Amino acid sequence: MSDTENTLLITKDQPMTQPASTISLATQRSRKRRVLPTSSAKFVVGATLVLAIVLFAIIAPMFSQDPRSTDNPALLPPSAEHWLGTTKLGNDMFAQLAIGAQGSLLVGVVAGGIAIVLSLVFGVLAGYLGGWREDALALFTNVMIVIPGLPLVMVIASFVPQRSWQLVAFVLGITSWAGAAYVLRLQTRSLRTRDYVYASKVAGERSFRVILVEIMPNLLPLLTAQFLFAIIFAILGEAGLSYLGLGPNSSITWGTILNDAQSGQALGRGAWWWFVPPGVMIAVLGAGLALINFAIDEVINPKLRAAPDAARRVRKAAKTKGVAA
Repeated sequence: MSDTENTLLITKDQPMTQPASTISLATQRSRKRRVLPTSSAKFVVGATLVLAIVLFAIIAPMFSQDPRSTDNPALLPPSAEHWLGTTKLGNDMFAQLAIGAQGSLLVGVVAGGIAIVLSLVFGVLAGYLGGWREDALALFTNVMIVIPGLPLVMVIASFVPQRSWQLVAFVLGITSWAGAAYVLRLQTRSLRTRDYVYASKVAGERSFRVILVEIMPNLLPLLTAQFLFAIIFAILGEAGLSYLGLGPNSSITWGTILNDAQSGQALGRGAWWWFVPPGVMIAVLGAGLALINFAIDEVINPKLRAAPDAARRVRKAAKTKGVAA
């Protein structure tokens, strides 16, 4: 048998190796690019803090007395009977802190949900549609950006004598969406020029499905980060409004506790247990949400994820150069 026939037989027996398709390469690249924030220490610490506060808000009210009860002695320091002492009116501080956690978390989540929905409408929709419709939606977004949010909330709240936490959350939500909408609009304008979006349009897919299936999955990390930022802004905004006497007057939140402590002269009376616990809870919750947000930012921006390693390499190079000198 000749060499040519042997070569043909070997070629028939061995399957031909096809070059990797573009889709498989893109899938491999996307799999390598997707890095879950759960591997980040920032995410673990932040999620632990937030989860602990959420569990405290759910479980603690079951084992505490009525937060509005005035049957206790006034201004008792922390003890075995009252873990966080009592207020000027005899309210148990542990019970108020637990119920206040529920109120503050509800305000933050509802306000963040309203803000993210509005930012989706005025951001993603405007970035995808383009043309005069984008200009109209962007004009309204720019107007809302230049309007100061917190003073507007203060003006609105001052004209409403009876304020529930739902009203405060609604007002905070409709005044905090413009910045996120601007970022989402720019990102959506970039995504709408991608090949897979064009392919979906050529295939006859409806705009709603293109946005939901092709664009929204790429915006999920950014949407999560914006939602967490909106929650932080709402909780801090509600605490500031309540401290000024413009917060909910029919509900208990951490902000209303601080307002009661300020009006009851807790600092002058030395009743630190009245204002320190809600302040610490606000700070811990804000720190936990901020750490989660930082971890998500590292997923969105790989430069942030590589920054610590780059800084260590620079320090190591400088140290080696100093030793060599």
